[in-house]
Amino acid sequence: MTNRKRILTTFPLIMGLLFIVGFTKVFAQIPSGYYDTAEQLNGNDLKIALHNIIKDHQPQTYAQLWQAFSSTDKKPNEKVWDMYSDVPDGIPAYEYTFFTDQCGNYGGEGQCYNREHSWPKSWFNDQMPMYTDLFHIVPTDGYVNNKRGNYPYGEVGLASWTSTNGSKLGPSSTQGYSGVVFEPIDSYKGDFARGMMYMSVRYYGEDGNWTGSGMTNGAELLDWAKSLMLTWHLQDPVTQKEIDRNNAVYLIQLNRNPFVDRPEFAMSIWDPTASVETTLAIQPSLRLSPNPSNSTITVSFTEYSTTAQPNLYFTDLTGKTVYISPFNKCQNSKQVDISMLQPGFYFVHLIEGNRIISTAKLIRN
Repeated sequence: MTNRKRILTTFPLIMGLLFIVGFTKVFAQIPSGYYDTAEQLNGNDLKIALHNIIKDHQPQTYAQLWQAFSSTDKKPNEKVWDMYSDVPDGIPAYEYTFFTDQCGNYGGEGQCYNREHSWPKSWFNDQMPMYTDLFHIVPTDGYVNNKRGNYPYGEVGLASWTSTNGSKLGPSSTQGYSGVVFEPIDSYKGDFARGMMYMSVRYYGEDGNWTGSGMTNGAELLDWAKSLMLTWHLQDPVTQKEIDRNNAVYLIQLNRNPFVDRPEFAMSIWDPTASVETTLAIQPSLRLSPNPSNSTITVSFTEYSTTAQPNLYFTDLTGKTVYISPFNKCQNSKQVDISMLQPGFYFVHLIEGNRIISTAKLIRN
């Protein structure tokens, strides 16, 4: 074959592949108007609107999840992105190759990966379509998956077991729940929190015969879990990994995780102070002055009964944390320089450990 004929023969194939790649990339993005019916809504109205947008997705079979993972959970080095073993900016103790390292039997870490229901399947009685919904199912080491079992996510006090990447199992230190919990590493807490939020909204009103758990009532997160998931959501903002995964799952299921696309929806649905214990001596109220401001603000709040020291988290409208400042509750007020913030609208959250205590709105002019 001459070079000219080879070029003429190959050119349509190359152009076709480029078109497919380009089309896939465009199609995977948020469709125009996807969230139109949810705009300007709050609370339960927003939850219902989002439910109606993302319901009726295209379910997969359980076997198809193995293939799906190769597009939804692939590391830059082509290995399996296992959030129970990965070490961001470090070297994990082991990595898995797609298909080759599927479980299988295992007797310890690093032997095979399987399909982890981050919202455990026993909580919804192993039913479809929850059983294969990729927004809460991720590839993880089989042994660590088994250790997690169907325990709630939470923050561990004294760990009874720790994985090679620092994920922990043990009694909860989270206010409102004292049972055994599983705690992923900080870098992936937001990922799992947004998966839990998705499940709560996707199956809103479709949970009549769900078993529930120490973390959930049907598809509803219990108060302590709402507060913790919101805190993880703020402390570990959406990353490019999650954006890419959201787009990849959309191509498969034809629905999206709203809390990855629009992180601010989480705060708009769930009252950030809903789970604060009624045993607090005085319900704390966060105040900002002057507001609007372009330089320095005074942040103050009513003292309440606690021995912990809180932090101030400044987040933008996308839910991204843009600034963190320690706050001495014994002083009841603090001056904060906000000149580094771009003009716009922000939320200021008073967070104590794993609880959102209070939230205020800030306008930076």
